[in-house]
Amino acid sequence: MDQWGRWGMLPAASEQAPWIGNLWNGAWIASMVIGVFVWGLMAWVAIRYRRKSDSEVPRQTRYNLPMEILYTMVPFLIIGVLFFFTVQSQDNVLAKVNDRPVHTVNVIGQKWSWSFNYMEQQNPAVNAVVYDTGTVERLPDLYLPVNEPVRFNLTSADVIHSFWVPEFYFKLDVIPGHPNSFDVTPSRTGTFLGKCAELCGTYHSAMLFNVHVVTVEEYNAHLKELAAKGQTGELKPPTWVNTVPSAPADEEHQR
Repeated sequence: MDQWGRWGMLPAASEQAPWIGNLWNGAWIASMVIGVFVWGLMAWVAIRYRRKSDSEVPRQTRYNLPMEILYTMVPFLIIGVLFFFTVQSQDNVLAKVNDRPVHTVNVIGQKWSWSFNYMEQQNPAVNAVVYDTGTVERLPDLYLPVNEPVRFNLTSADVIHSFWVPEFYFKLDVIPGHPNSFDVTPSRTGTFLGKCAELCGTYHSAMLFNVHVVTVEEYNAHLKELAAKGQTGELKPPTWVNTVPSAPADEEHQR
C-alpha cells in the first residue's frame, strides 16, 4: 500500500525529495480527476444523444461559443496550475542550503564512469582532499553523511552526462564547459544505486555508482581509508573536453 501512495516512486532518501514527491503525487491525482471527468462526459454524451431510430436526425449546431471558450480556457488553467507548482518545487529543490555547506563533493562525469572529489580539507577529522574514481569495469562508491548538507559541483570531461540518484528524486545534467551544482541533505542511511540519465555513448549503461549514506563517523573513516591508500588531491577534468569518438574509429580513418 505504501508503494501505491507514492505512485511507483522509490522511498525518498533526502530532505529535498518531498518537493518532487508531492508534485509527482499531485500531478497524478490531477490527471486522474481530469481523466474521470472527460470519460464521464464521453459516456454521458454517448448515452444522452444516441440515435434512437434510423429516421431521427439530431439538431445540428454550427457553433457553441460558451463551449468553445470552455474547452480553450480550461487547458490553459490546467497548464497554469501545473506550471506554478512545478516552478515552486524546482526553486525549493535547487535552493542552496547555505553559503558554506558542511560538505562538498566535486563530481566529474567521464566516458564511462564517475570521479568523486571529497573537499574535506577543512574537516579536522580528515584534513585533506581525497578522491575515488571508477571505470567501466569497476563501479565507484560515493559516501555521504546522513542528515548533513552536501553540495555537489558537477563537471564533465567529455560529453553531456546526467547525475541521478533515484531515491533523491533529483537529477542534474553534467555539461562540458558549464559547471552545475546543487545541495542535498541525505535523510536516511542505506545503499542506493546512482546512474547517468543521459545517453552519452557506447557504454552509457555502465555509468553506475553506489551511494552509501552512512553516519558521520563512518563517512570520516572511509575518507581516511582513501587517504591512507594515497588517493589524495583533487582530480580535475581537462581544460579542453575530450573529443575522442565514443567507439574506436575504423582503421581507414586512423591515418
